This record gives sequence, C-alpha cells and structure tokens, in this order.
Amino acid sequence: MRKEVVVASATAAAAVLAAAAMLRQWKQRKDRKWKQTQDILRKFSRECATPVPKLWEIAKAMVSNIEASLSSNQTNTTLNMLVSYIGSLPTGGEEGLYYGINLRGTNFLILCARLGGKNEPITDIHREEIPIPSNVMAATSQVLFDFIAVELRNFVSAHPDKGENNTLENKERKLGFIISYPVDQAVVSSGTAIRWNRFSADDTVGKGLVSQINQALEKHGVDFRVSTMVDDTIGDLAGGRYYNRDCVAAVTLGMGTNAAYVESPEAVPKLLNPHSSEVVISLNWGDFSSPHLPITEFDACLDAESSNPGHRIFEKLISGMYLGESVRRVLLKMAQETALFGHTVPLELATPYQLRAPDMAAMHQDTSNDREVVSEKLKEVFGITNSTPSAREVVTEVCDIVAERGARLAGAAIVGIIKKLGRIENRKNVVAVEGGLYEHYRIFRNYLDSSVWEMLGNHLSDNVVIEIAHGGSGTGAVFLAASPLSNSVGS
Repeated sequence: MRKEVVVASATAAAAVLAAAAMLRQWKQRKDRKWKQTQDILRKFSRECATPVPKLWEIAKAMVSNIEASLSSNQTNTTLNMLVSYIGSLPTGGEEGLYYGINLRGTNFLILCARLGGKNEPITDIHREEIPIPSNVMAATSQVLFDFIAVELRNFVSAHPDKGENNTLENKERKLGFIISYPVDQAVVSSGTAIRWNRFSADDTVGKGLVSQINQALEKHGVDFRVSTMVDDTIGDLAGGRYYNRDCVAAVTLGMGTNAAYVESPEAVPKLLNPHSSEVVISLNWGDFSSPHLPITEFDACLDAESSNPGHRIFEKLISGMYLGESVRRVLLKMAQETALFGHTVPLELATPYQLRAPDMAAMHQDTSNDREVVSEKLKEVFGITNSTPSAREVVTEVCDIVAERGARLAGAAIVGIIKKLGRIENRKNVVAVEGGLYEHYRIFRNYLDSSVWEMLGNHLSDNVVIEIAHGGSGTGAVFLAASPLSNSVGS
C-alpha cells in the first residue's frame, strides 16, 4: 500500500512538473511572439519618422519640383502641374443665389447657395446627389451632359432664384462646374462618358467639354452657361478667397488628395496670356515623389501591387484611400509572424483595402476602457473576435504611426507651397482644406497643424493659417459661378 502511495505521489509530482514546464514554454513562446510584435512596431515607427529636418527636406523638394514644372523642365520634376484657372477669383463682395455642378465618379451633385457679400455666411444651401445610370456612363460625354442638363432644369424648378440673378443685363447665368477626380483607377481607366484625365486651362479637351455642356444646356432650355470647368480643389480655393483675400492655396485631403495655389502670371513662362489678373495652378501633388519621403517595405509592396505602380506616390502616403490599407498590411504581418490575433489569420485581414479610413480613425480615436471600439471594429471589419487588450493597443499604435506620418507630410508640402511664394516671413497666408481626413479625423488634423507649427516656430507659425473650407463638398462650384468671368477653361 505504501509503495502505491509513493508511486502515486511521484506520478503527481511529475505531472505538476510537466505542466509547469509546459506553462513555462508557453509563456516563453508568448513572450517571444510579443517581442517580435514590438520589434515590428518599433522598426515601422522608426522608418515612418518625420522629424523637423526631414520635413524641411520634403518642403524644399516640393519647392524644387514646383519651380521645375513652372519652367517646363519636366525632367527635373515629379509634378504634372497644370494651369487650371485664368481670371479673377471671388472678391468677397458677390451677392445672390448661384448654382453649381460637382461631377464625380459615378454620380454628380447639383447645388445652389445664397452669397451675402462681405463677412456674411452662405445661406439657403440646397444639394441633390444624382446617380449616373450605367447606360449613360457607358455612352458619350454628350449623352452625359444631356442627362445633367435635364436634372439641372428640374433642380432649378424646385429651387428657383426668383429672377434676382436673371436680369435683362445678365440673361444667361453662370453655372459653376467642378470635377472630383476618382481615386479608383478602375473608374479612371474604364471606357466611360468622361475620360478621367486632367486638362489645363488652354487644353482643347477642356474647351470641348465646356462647349458640350453648354450645348446641352441650350438644347434643354436651361438658361445657364458654363465658363469654367475645374477640379474641386480649385473650387475650394475660390471659396477660401471669397472669405479671405489672404487665401493663397487650397488642399483636398479625403479619399484622394490635391493642392492648388495662386501664382503670379510672370512666374508662368508657358502662360499664353501673361497679363491675366490671377493664375491658379493645380499641383496634382499626388504624383510628388522624393528620396526624402519615408517609404517602408509596406509602402513599397502597396505600390507594387496597386493598379498604378510607380505613380501617385505621395497620394499613397497621405490620402484616405491608402491610410487604412497601410495599417492593414502591418497588422497582417504581425498576425502571420507573431500570432497577434491568434493562430489563425482571418481571411478578411488578408483582403486588400478591407480597412477604410473612417474605421481606422474610429479605432485610433478610441478612448474607451480596454479599447472597446477597437474590439468592435476588428470584429466588424476583419472578423477578429478574440483580440486581447494588448493587441488592441498595438492596433491603435499602428494607426497612430500611419496617421502621424501622412498628416506631417501633408503639412510639410503646405509649407513648401508657401515657401515657394516667398510669403512665409512677412505675409499672412490662409490655406483652405477640404476633405474628411482633415475635417473629421481629429488626430490627423492635430498632427498636420502641429507639423506646420514645429517647422515655422513661434515667430512665423502665425503667418500660415489652415482653415476648413467653407460650405462643404461641392460648394466650390457655387463660388466659381459667382467669380468674375474667366476667359479660359481648365481642370
């Protein structure tokens, strides 16, 4: 009996020792995996870093690219800049009800708003989003413009201006027309009614489109005339100028990104009319590239696997279309190599572009206990149901690294534009920014603003004021309709 007790005790002790050894091995494996996770995170953070000296290198590279593009020296620039508007921007004294069109990838926005003149906010804003039928998109641009003209006629009937801008002296009213270029390359390259290529103010393509829309308006009895067709960033600049004469630039930071600024006519040698009152340059800064940009292995793979490899490098670092994708790629590597979310990698986590910028922002800005919003989003977006509090903290840190880099790069590029104008040290400069990243992603906005302050310091930072564009999406078309008539067309 005693022998059996001894054997049983020895067996139990061995089992305890074995269990302890297994527990120790499990903990060691877990610690190794966690160290690997932290190593990936630290390396990624280090490669994405944007200290002030690097930001100045990027700003100076932006200046060099702008100057090379203006001089037509296309071999020394990555920018495909366009003279997008020639004429006079709003002065702020315009009054009355004005109408505009914002043509987008698969829909268009018709809107009207009342301008009240100096220091008065816009009122009576009405918007209507119209989906473009697939058969219209597959047809010619003239068919599309006929469709737009009919919808505009219906809209004006529902929101008439009661004759105040339709006097005998101004029988044909101006219609602002802006184009929001789609980020999705499938839309850009598809055989649609509009060839989604940007055109300049003296481009025959742009003039042809304006002629077609005006023909459609006349055909359907709509007493409007389009004189200017530009991209939405130019519209934001027009809106900024309406409220502030010191507005010299506008930036779009949404799914896509672009910037435009007011240039001196004398600085544009290729300008056909050097005596123009104002010239607005569309930077197309999504194409900007520089050896100083902080590119990681994840960015290189994203670019290589995109539909336009080697192009739109800056856009892939700062726009809403790509921020979430950058986060997803980092999390996927962690899931595969460190089992951050368990031993099985969810299929959704391996699906490109599964994480949208709004979901990324929601996780990043989660202040709840144990990152409850992060937990919900991981489940909703990736099907991850077993995330630990520490894993959720890692997710938040990855979001922070990606957002901080993108925002600070955008801030550096803005400083570069103002530096090119030679206005940083002695003039106030207002920059109008439109788009969900800046308007609704609070941490992104704070990072952008702080980068400008860090670069310029206390004594100069007050000279650059960044404001949210007035009126919201598409309103730039209304401000363009109110601006003095330009002689050319551009986008």
